[in-house]
Amino acid sequence: MTVIFECPLPSASGMVSVGDPAPDFTLMANDRNMVTLSDSIGNKVVLVFYPAAFTGVCTTEMCTFTNFMNDFDNLEAEVFGISVDSIFSNNEFSKKNSIGFPLLSDVNRDATNSYGVEIDFVMPGYKAAQRSVFVINEDGKIGYCWVAENPGIEPNYQEIVDFCKN
Repeated sequence: MTVIFECPLPSASGMVSVGDPAPDFTLMANDRNMVTLSDSIGNKVVLVFYPAAFTGVCTTEMCTFTNFMNDFDNLEAEVFGISVDSIFSNNEFSKKNSIGFPLLSDVNRDATNSYGVEIDFVMPGYKAAQRSVFVINEDGKIGYCWVAENPGIEPNYQEIVDFCKN
C-alpha cells in the first residue's frame, strides 16, 4: 500500500500539495556548496524544513533523520534539511550533532515561502520554517507532504522511509 499524506489545502501563503510540481531553489549548504533542487530530480528527494538549529525538537529530528540515512541511501533518496539559519549556524549544528546530510540555509526565505511553510517563531516579527517534510518524486512532483500542527511535533520517520520505497 502506498502511503500518501496530503498537506492541507493551499492557504493564503500558497502551501504546495501532493501532485504539485516541486518549486525549484538554489541554496547554500553548511559546507558552502550550492544545492539546486532540480539537479536531484530523477531520484526521490526528502526536504526537511525545521525552525531553528540548536533547539531541542530540531536537534532530535535532524539526529533521527541521520539515524535513518542508511535506509535513504539504500533507496537512493537524497535528504536535505532546510532552515532560515545562516550557513555558519547550520555548519556548527551539523558538526556538533554529526548530521549525515546537507543543511541548507534559506536566510532569504525563498524556499520556505515557495513551499508555503513560513511561520512566526518565538519572537515577534521573526519568520522561520514550520516543521514539515516534502518528498519529491523522481518526476519532480510532490509525492508526500507532512506539516506539523505546531513546531513541537515530529514527523513519522518510518512512514517517510516507507514512502520512499515506492
